[in-house]
Amino acid sequence: MTSSYRIHGATGEWEVVIGLEVHAQVVSHSKLFSGAATAFGAEPNSQVSLVDAAMPGMLPVPNRECIRQAVRTGMAIEAEINRWSRFDRKNYFYADLPQGYQISQLYHPLVGEGALTILADEKAGIPEDKVIGIERIHVEQDAGKLMHDQHPTMSYIDLNRSGVALMEIVSRPDMRSPAEAGAYVRKLRAILRYVGSCDGNMEEGSMRADVNVSVRRPGEGLGTRTETKNVNSVRFVMQAIEHEARRQVDLIEDGRSVAQETRLFDPNTGSTRSMRSKEDAHDYRYFPDPDLLPLELDEDFLAECRASLPELPDAKRRRYVEDLGLTPYNARELTAEVETFARFEMLLAETAKGIGKPEKEVATQVANWALSVAPGVMNALGAEANPAYATASAQAAILDMQARGEISGGQAKEIFEIVLKTGRAPEEIAETEGLKQQSDTGAIESVIDEVLAANQDKVAEYRGGKDKLFGFFVGQTMKAMRGQGNPQVVNDVLRSKLDG
Repeated sequence: MTSSYRIHGATGEWEVVIGLEVHAQVVSHSKLFSGAATAFGAEPNSQVSLVDAAMPGMLPVPNRECIRQAVRTGMAIEAEINRWSRFDRKNYFYADLPQGYQISQLYHPLVGEGALTILADEKAGIPEDKVIGIERIHVEQDAGKLMHDQHPTMSYIDLNRSGVALMEIVSRPDMRSPAEAGAYVRKLRAILRYVGSCDGNMEEGSMRADVNVSVRRPGEGLGTRTETKNVNSVRFVMQAIEHEARRQVDLIEDGRSVAQETRLFDPNTGSTRSMRSKEDAHDYRYFPDPDLLPLELDEDFLAECRASLPELPDAKRRRYVEDLGLTPYNARELTAEVETFARFEMLLAETAKGIGKPEKEVATQVANWALSVAPGVMNALGAEANPAYATASAQAAILDMQARGEISGGQAKEIFEIVLKTGRAPEEIAETEGLKQQSDTGAIESVIDEVLAANQDKVAEYRGGKDKLFGFFVGQTMKAMRGQGNPQVVNDVLRSKLDG
């Protein structure tokens, strides 16, 4: 089964072919070939070494950590790791590229072919899991940044980013819809963040995508593609594909041709515009960098990289389903982001310890709380909530009381609201605010006797066959107990008295 996404033109249906080149900034304290810092947000040109500024006589030295992070990323997507790779010079003039060339890898990249699986999502139009091929990951240095809005007649250059290590992750043209492309970027971002090789912060530019789009009649060969550069959010990637595919269809159906070119995405209008004609690879005059020896990786280095990998999203999702008994949906949601699974696992451990049960027995309760209840309470409170008070121990204490039948689901929410506002201990809140369930059978029986005595007519109707009145008696009992009766005990005692 394939994606049903099609562009409907005046002359019939068109299929969209999508490939992505994702540039991911490597997490490291220094740049790819120099010791200059890489921290985001520093004063312009405050993190520039003589190597980054291309001063005469300066020689690049590869940063071992940057190479290690790229190798670990390749292993995470089960790609081929090339024990021998080489850096090339890509020659072109940019004002923010002091060397006049970029050090990259074209012919012999560090990481070869791999793959990434995006999960089925019927609502998004992805009917089944789909494998997206990855052609390669190569390591290269970033350029600086031009700033055009600081002066009416001049542009400024910030070289802080010049020389920062990038992984360029090049997909196969295997995606057929904006939804598939969005799912691919989200999954790739999750893997990078699990591994710790890129922080995935697209707003800060540490992860951005070049979007290659072409259209064709279903079943025909590939059409002429365009490349939309530096798209910095999943939503914008999807919008760029939507607009560019429609633009190309309109051009072809109008009797014109699609130009192979580089384009820019305008987030304000959701459209793309021409930037420059697309250069072919030979225009860059690639050749081996004479200042850098080839990279040769030994088995000890590869073994260390492999051993350092964490449990990855797909493996973690399977474990949540098979070992913890979670639903596939909950497992998918909990593993989508690093922060989400980290909070869940910490809360799960605390809760299981507090209740004194295996993690599997409380996993569903904790998952529902983490995915639905807790976010719902925090969103409802808005600015009144202090996230610092939402500690794992505080939330585990609430779940512990709920599991023991001391508080109801509604009371758990009320207690959590007070915790978020005040930082008070959940147990103290439950005691002092009257937010504990009454589970004493004798006390509940007394209230039920009063409710039944006051509603003898409805008791007769119930016993005459109107079973739906049972809910009425439950409601009256809970109302009399100000919502503090244990629902299970109330139901059991009522059933016993009405049916006895």
